[in-house]
Amino acid sequence: MIIYEIIKKGPLRKFFLDKAIRLHTFSYKAVKKLICAPGELHPKHRIINYNKFFIENVDSGDVILDVGCYCGETCFALAPRVKKALGIDIDNSKVEDARKKSNFTNVEFIHGDATTYDFSEINVNKFDKVILSNVLEHIKEREEFLKKMRRITDTILLRVPMLDRDWLVVYKKEKGYEYRLDPTHEIEFTERQLDTELSEGGWKIAKKKRIFGEAWAVLNKK
Repeated sequence: MIIYEIIKKGPLRKFFLDKAIRLHTFSYKAVKKLICAPGELHPKHRIINYNKFFIENVDSGDVILDVGCYCGETCFALAPRVKKALGIDIDNSKVEDARKKSNFTNVEFIHGDATTYDFSEINVNKFDKVILSNVLEHIKEREEFLKKMRRITDTILLRVPMLDRDWLVVYKKEKGYEYRLDPTHEIEFTERQLDTELSEGGWKIAKKKRIFGEAWAVLNKK
């Protein structure tokens, strides 16, 4: 503790603070990449009970679209509880992996970019629910995308990362450090930003809660 007190009072405080913040960011990303071996399910699925929210908000007769389905885990969790689950992902390797792992007759996967995909090609008039789980923050033209979703569903089940999950995240952003959970994120939301963007995209929040720094919400079309 004495060495920290000396550094804090000296001319090198800013130098060591800069290094400590950058090391914090590096360490977080390293843990994220190393915490599970290839093929293992990430421990966050167990810790946050990942699919519980989606399971609680679907019905047995629902036809579901999971945007950004990755390797299909959410579709597999919902398969016994819905009529049909369709997953779409921009990464074809993940789609192929999901297809190989699937043992369900009511689950399908397609390779495509949901922001540009022509969903009229699918033999589904409308989806009962669309799942956007850690997807919206990756999209640059979010308002346009949200309006597109209005054409294929009346209900979205949403999960997004929030900026104010920790005070240090906000501090990093203020000081110009990398603060995002993923460098491909276009945004990490404040409550006001999220509410505003959803409203401008044509959606109203039916219910919302926070879990481990993320917002989970049921959205209804305005």
